[in-house]
Amino acid sequence: MSALPTSVRDRWLPHLESVEMPLSQVVYESGATLANVYFPTTAIVSLLYVMENGASAEIAVVGNEGIVGVSRFMGGKSTPSRAVVQSAGQSLRLNAEFLEDEFNQAGPVLHLLLRYTQALITQMSQTAVCNRHHSLDQQLCRWLLLSLDRLKGDELVMTQELIANMLGVRREGVSEGALKLQQAGLIRYARGHITVLNRAGLEKRTCECYAVVKKEYDRLLPQKTAK
Repeated sequence: MSALPTSVRDRWLPHLESVEMPLSQVVYESGATLANVYFPTTAIVSLLYVMENGASAEIAVVGNEGIVGVSRFMGGKSTPSRAVVQSAGQSLRLNAEFLEDEFNQAGPVLHLLLRYTQALITQMSQTAVCNRHHSLDQQLCRWLLLSLDRLKGDELVMTQELIANMLGVRREGVSEGALKLQQAGLIRYARGHITVLNRAGLEKRTCECYAVVKKEYDRLLPQKTAK
């Protein structure tokens, strides 16, 4: 939202509604037509692909840098992924048809949303590569860093079960991975609360996937507000 021109934000203001997004809330299900889109402000939403047997894996995370519901303005109306709140907080809700109209005006909104979509596709692609070629330890570090980038503090409230669903692994694997990071002095984990103690250590321990995604987001979505 901060990257939008001031004139656009002023025009949108009467149409934006602040809503709470509790942990594990399903924002939309696979195949559903989205009536609204969401701009998380303090919440983080995970986009998951769910298999027929119920197994799932995260394909991307969306926080204060982006929008939940890109399929609506990209012409698909719906998506095969599921959106679930992975970190509780607040979001700005906007009517999907209103956003479509803004997008179709082919102005700064269109260009910004297309850049964001490109960044999101990069994250999805890199996640697929990471899940195939890198260790659970590296994936967990990547996931923690991507989440931290979308939060103001250094603490996440997250159950092992939810993390396991995100990464597409068993709970035991998450427990073992979190214990290793805790023993290394990188995090403190207790009763669903993860506190990052050494971010630089996480960055050294993770694979190149985190840096690839962050570089692309920084390139396509500069934080400077447009006029």
